[in-house]
Amino acid sequence: MSMVNPSIDYLAEKVDSKYTLVILAAKRARELTVPGVNAAEKEVSTALKEISKDVITYERTKNV
Repeated sequence: MSMVNPSIDYLAEKVDSKYTLVILAAKRARELTVPGVNAAEKEVSTALKEISKDVITYERTKNV
């Protein structure tokens, strides 16, 4: 049984690497965080759900 819903395997299909998944979720969770409120788990869960629903996307840019 996975502790993360949606599963990490499903989320990994949405991005090019698990590293990208972690970065996307962390950045979005920070955007959702309300100062002074300790509810980080909810923000991360919300971010992961948004990634699974394609609300959060990314574009890989090439560094020149």
